[in-house]
Amino acid sequence: MADVVVAGAAGRMGNRLVALLQEDKELRLVAALEAPGHPALGRDAGEAAGVGRLTVPITDDPEAVLGKDRILIEFSVPEASLAHARLAARQGGRAVIGTTGFTAPQREELAAIGRSIAILVAPNMSVGVNVAFRILADMARMLGDDYDVEIVETHHRFKKDAPSGTALRMAEVVAEALGRDLAKTAVFDRHDKLVERTRKEIGMAALRSGDVVGEHTVSFGALGERLELTHRAQSRDNFARGALRAARFIATAKPGLYSMQDVLGLT
Repeated sequence: MADVVVAGAAGRMGNRLVALLQEDKELRLVAALEAPGHPALGRDAGEAAGVGRLTVPITDDPEAVLGKDRILIEFSVPEASLAHARLAARQGGRAVIGTTGFTAPQREELAAIGRSIAILVAPNMSVGVNVAFRILADMARMLGDDYDVEIVETHHRFKKDAPSGTALRMAEVVAEALGRDLAKTAVFDRHDKLVERTRKEIGMAALRSGDVVGEHTVSFGALGERLELTHRAQSRDNFARGALRAARFIATAKPGLYSMQDVLGLT
């Protein structure tokens, strides 16, 4: 049985992780974290998640709860996730991070942390989305430069980063498959460009509406036809279950930086 620490335990994803951990036969919740000043501090994590008392209080002291071989599962903000990952490395822990919005230097630091502990970083923990990443690469290679690539994602009104980490990863997968530099070909806004679309650009659009959990569509369009791959998430449970699957993988993994592709055997 591997010990798990859930960071962001009172948030939407944290609540589902706490709840679903009660059904898991290989993982057990031993601690719950939230940001300093959060109104849920001191509450029982199970009661906050609606599954009854678990005698696991929500705390803001990561140093007290992150320890050797304990697995941090984190869906929060880049700064907090990175700080917790550093601490996990110092204490000999492990980490599964689903936070999005990391800068390039922050991603480099996470890779460096992976040289000392097992850490998995994924912009989307959904099994379906990660299968889509693999399929997208094949689609892009087979269709080639004759097809225009556009990515549209929709999320709930509370999401802060745009485009989503999943949309950006989809764009990276397509760009890599087509031999393109995404930094030079990505287009996020066309409202002031009175020019035709270039053949090799990869367009991305972000919609924020209501309580949409997450929808992503990658469109490959040519003259006369369009081929689309769409993933729709109806519940956060698919992300939480993917994160728990990742935690079971990380529990026995050697030090390294891993992705969901490793968990699913798609590498």
